Amino acid sequence: MVFPMSPMDAFFLWAETPRRPMHVGALAVLSPPEGAGARDLRDMFAAALARDHVPPLWRRRPRRSLSSFGQWYWHTELEVDLDYHLQIGALPRQASEAGLWEFVSELHTGMLDRSRPLWRMYLIEGLPGRRYALYIKTHSALADGVSAMRLLQRTTSSDPDQRAMPALWEVTGQAPGGNVAASASAVDPLAVVRTVLSAVGDLAGVVPALADAAWRAVRRRGGPLTLAAPHTPLNVPIGSARSFAGRTFPIDRLRLVAKRTNATLNDIVLAMCAGAVRRYLLDREALPGAPLMATVPVSLRGDEPAGAPDQVPGNKIGALTCSLATHLADPAERLAAVQASMRDGKAALADRSQLQVLTMSALGAVPLAFAMTLGRTPGRLRPTNVVISNIVGPQGPVYWNGARVETIHPLSVLFDGQALNITCTSIDDQIAFGLTGCRCAVPRIDTLADSLDRELDVLEAFHRIPDADCRDRRRGLGSRRVRPPRRPNQI
Repeated sequence: MVFPMSPMDAFFLWAETPRRPMHVGALAVLSPPEGAGARDLRDMFAAALARDHVPPLWRRRPRRSLSSFGQWYWHTELEVDLDYHLQIGALPRQASEAGLWEFVSELHTGMLDRSRPLWRMYLIEGLPGRRYALYIKTHSALADGVSAMRLLQRTTSSDPDQRAMPALWEVTGQAPGGNVAASASAVDPLAVVRTVLSAVGDLAGVVPALADAAWRAVRRRGGPLTLAAPHTPLNVPIGSARSFAGRTFPIDRLRLVAKRTNATLNDIVLAMCAGAVRRYLLDREALPGAPLMATVPVSLRGDEPAGAPDQVPGNKIGALTCSLATHLADPAERLAAVQASMRDGKAALADRSQLQVLTMSALGAVPLAFAMTLGRTPGRLRPTNVVISNIVGPQGPVYWNGARVETIHPLSVLFDGQALNITCTSIDDQIAFGLTGCRCAVPRIDTLADSLDRELDVLEAFHRIPDADCRDRRRGLGSRRVRPPRRPNQI
């Protein structure tokens, strides 16, 4: 079976090189049910392997040919070699969280094999407390962060006693009970007319939308495009090696700061990242006088109803730019500047259709395209300094066959000119940050991650939030470094 590929999804295949792999990842840490251990999880995976059930979504691989005029499309493989896609590895004894980050950094470095479906999963044993981790990487052309999170949620339950749940690779893009073919067979003529008229209106609004984006960029106003990003050591051509670090915080800490400052949770995330990057560059004596600019992805999926079919998740992502106000030493002033920039950026996207937002976001990606294709950007047309993304996860605790999902740390893709990505997601009353960097351009990424903790402390202290409201300040596995773990083996 063949499915068309959107231009945005095809872009990730076009942009990919061995030095610039275009996959995203997620690292989930799970605690076993009472009386169970990591070996039990391996047995669950072995049982899922024996079922040998792989829905079409996970059997798709990219192809192009003369008959497609060189354009990429999705081809559904008849068979999938699960022994290749599913691997098992282990950390050394008494490994700390630093050892886990190092292990995952290695896994996140290599490209996915385009002759196979574009995903791989690793079961990682050896974590303290009989815990284990799951790392999965999928190509950016296959799924964006929001759709990947929704697929992950289909494998979990809020009921700790529920069993016989599917593995992630057994989940179809179509919700259970849905029938895309059946629903597509009944065509509503009025719906077709409405769709055509809506598309015509969208196209008519594209030119004004692009003009507005350019106008805002010239005047350093918020929107999808910026002409004000300064040069930093983070904005250089990237190498192939990756580094990763994660940090987790009780989400109530951020919510309390947001409440005291009349900010959103995302504003606090941006302010924490702004302060951490500022501190990191100051330590390297490389902080520019102009404020750093961030790209903030915006999901265009909306609140899809439960059970809505999603046969090809792909990408439905827009973007806006935000000033991180790193030129300001005062944390309150910096947060206020971030809030103002985000309000301005959201105003630029307000009342725009999905097509118009995507087109405006494509304009904002022009500097990045120049950096990737030419190795430089003309004049002041520079990409933003960093990508900062916040993906909403499930509320409350979730379980997979009784195993509690403690955290999910996102890992993302890097581009030439953008050697750092910070993505976070919320789960089980926590917010988990994942920092992905080019190992050469962002040395000691763990110190940057540590600064997130300090920046949240600063925001709490500045706004007089008592320590009593900040108990359970940080959860993790520790910070002691260990020797590099052994390579993964097949299950």
